[in-house]
Amino acid sequence: MTAPNPATQSPYPTTGSTLTANSTNVSLSTMIVIKVGDNAVGAVQRLNIDERRSIKMINEVGTDGHIDSAPDKSTDISGTCERIRFDRMRVSEAFGRGFLHVKSQRVPFDIHIIDTMNGGEESGSAVVTVIRDVWISQISYGYQAENWIISDSMTWVAEDIFSFVASPGKSAAQQGLRGLTNVPWDVYEVAADVGARRGAMDAPGILSAPQSA
Repeated sequence: MTAPNPATQSPYPTTGSTLTANSTNVSLSTMIVIKVGDNAVGAVQRLNIDERRSIKMINEVGTDGHIDSAPDKSTDISGTCERIRFDRMRVSEAFGRGFLHVKSQRVPFDIHIIDTMNGGEESGSAVVTVIRDVWISQISYGYQAENWIISDSMTWVAEDIFSFVASPGKSAAQQGLRGLTNVPWDVYEVAADVGARRGAMDAPGILSAPQSA
């Protein structure tokens, strides 16, 4: 029996995971560029993003269990960033601001996260995530005798977040290399995901929206 060619072992039969040889399909932090405007933010050690909204469960008298559910609040976007104090810039300066302290911020700013795993910006294949209207809510740092390197930690909140490929308007949700089938597709979800809408719950026709199995 002829041994299978590793270069053609894709996908794995039970899970569908890609097994193409001589490549890696794992997303790597080395492929991420963080920008504010045209300036890259250097020396970032960690960037955490949290998207969260509450879901209300609907109950009724006479039924043991939830009969329906729905969001009851807009999505909150927040996060943290840890950065080495490098190039003689504190964290607020590295994010393109002309101040050092939280109390000084007067206008919000946008953060662009560019994922070049699938190609650079010039190729039109990079996934760009925009965090819109960011406000710094906390900056913390400390000086230690046993660790000379100074790190700044920044906590922030934002109004909106969305992602697109190449130019605004093209969805970044393409099911990756696997191209999953039978995925519910809704025009309003896509519009919200690429930033054309703030959300999808105010769009008409929710009763006829595509439903998952």
